[in-house]
Amino acid sequence: MDGKGKILIVDDEKLVRWSLSEDFQKEDYQVDTAEDGKTALARIEAEQYDLILLDIRLPDANGIEILQTVKQANPNSTVIMMTAYGDIETAVEAMRAGAYDYVTKPFNVDEIRARVERAIETSHLKEQVSYLKKFHRKHLGADSIIWRSPPMRQMMGILQRLAVSDSTVLLLGESGTGKDLVARCIHLRSPRSDRPFVDINCAALPETLLESELMGHEKGAFTDARATKKGLFEQANGGTLFMDEIGDMPLPIQAKVLKLIETKRFRRLGGLKDIEVNVRIIAATNKNLSNLVSEGKIREDLYYRLKVLSVLIPPLRDRKEDIPLLAAHFAKQFSRDRADRPLVVTNETLRHLMSYDWPGNVRELKNVIERAVILSDGSELLPIHLPPEIVEPNVKCRGIDFQDIEIPKDGIPLEQVERDLIKKALEMAEGNLSRAARMIHVSRDTLRYRIRRLGIPTRP
Repeated sequence: MDGKGKILIVDDEKLVRWSLSEDFQKEDYQVDTAEDGKTALARIEAEQYDLILLDIRLPDANGIEILQTVKQANPNSTVIMMTAYGDIETAVEAMRAGAYDYVTKPFNVDEIRARVERAIETSHLKEQVSYLKKFHRKHLGADSIIWRSPPMRQMMGILQRLAVSDSTVLLLGESGTGKDLVARCIHLRSPRSDRPFVDINCAALPETLLESELMGHEKGAFTDARATKKGLFEQANGGTLFMDEIGDMPLPIQAKVLKLIETKRFRRLGGLKDIEVNVRIIAATNKNLSNLVSEGKIREDLYYRLKVLSVLIPPLRDRKEDIPLLAAHFAKQFSRDRADRPLVVTNETLRHLMSYDWPGNVRELKNVIERAVILSDGSELLPIHLPPEIVEPNVKCRGIDFQDIEIPKDGIPLEQVERDLIKKALEMAEGNLSRAARMIHVSRDTLRYRIRRLGIPTRP
């Protein structure tokens, strides 16, 4: 860990650089120095600093210009300008250009130390506020956990107890059950809720990239490593790291993850020293880890370390009482851009949703409702808006076989599919609207409306 923070001191006077560097290192800061603008910009490009102490007058550049370059690259950078006594007008110009503060030479050591501590604390608070705004905007609301079924009530009770713990958690469940939402729920109910929640899919990256993403790397660690990069372990420091699909993690990286869980230490790629972090690991998988241990694909010691606190997330077919709530929630979510009020999921539509087994779980239900909202141009979501495999498990619709509708290889518009389906129903019902409506699971009025909208003749 980088102590209290990382500081860059930019000044052309060697004694100033040495004196400030010695003082801040004693205060547990990590310090780099630069004697001119060119060196400063190179360091800023290669490293991430919590604070930059920047002299206004440099031999090869104007400090204001360096400040403007830094602020353009990263508007949230915290910069304190250093200026000679009597050059206050220039210092004011620097403040207008985005400097956090300024100090005058000769320095009062206690004063500059206090200003640096205050600046870094402010910078960290800004990062936390920015993170929380993004996190709440992204994860709270549209994707919050919705439930009322007994299996979910039991699971949520377990989560409440796990949240106050600081131990590693293993989430088990089929694909689409919402393991990522459960992980975020644990994080938000934990003492770490005001710190970062960082996630990674272990199956989405090859081994070399996965290690770099997790551990970070030093400059020059490999061909394209042009700058030092903090890995996800560091980015999640103080918070939670969610590792999805951990069953697909390569064995060499498993050993490093195990070390991190047990010691809270790791080493960047190309690094020579261990870095200490305070991070909670939540892992998830849809695979049987016990079988993977037997097959030699998961380290046994990592498996037993992970399974101390494990949670099984029930599949949607075992929590069907939640389907009406979820369907209404997704219908509201996907109809936000509509001028009228959110679409209503009819009882007939719910009957079909409740009868289906949902192999894709909540993710599949969400996709189905999104499709239905797109297809609907009224105020209701009707069975005709659902995929055929949900309306009829054998992909038929009460006597209408969808294979009878010829679909070109390059596909056809959904409106054309709807038109062909209604024509087929009218043909089989010999023009009787009531019978045709029953065949495709809609009301007679809805069928009449769609016939008019699509311009379908009702008589030969």
